[in-house]
Amino acid sequence: MKKLVLATVLSFVGFMATAQDATTNVQNDEITVVADVQDFEEISVSDLPEAVAAAVANDYPTASINKAYKNASNQFKLELSLTDGTSGTVYADAEGNWIEL
Repeated sequence: MKKLVLATVLSFVGFMATAQDATTNVQNDEITVVADVQDFEEISVSDLPEAVAAAVANDYPTASINKAYKNASNQFKLELSLTDGTSGTVYADAEGNWIEL
């Protein structure tokens, strides 16, 4: 009798495990993520406003501007590299104030 009860319990557990696996399978659909890049367009570094160039020279004296970008809101994205080999991206408005985007 014990063997019959044990076999029934094991069968039930086996069916539950199989049913659970079937319900936990998630269909892997491709998800497309679109990043908002603020519509920056590359400009010449020489086209930067004097205030922006002065802010870089004042706050990052060892930095050089590799690339500059401008968006429709007159905001600037600057790719900087420092003399120690580090690099980064900063954002500024036309008056040379640093902003976060």
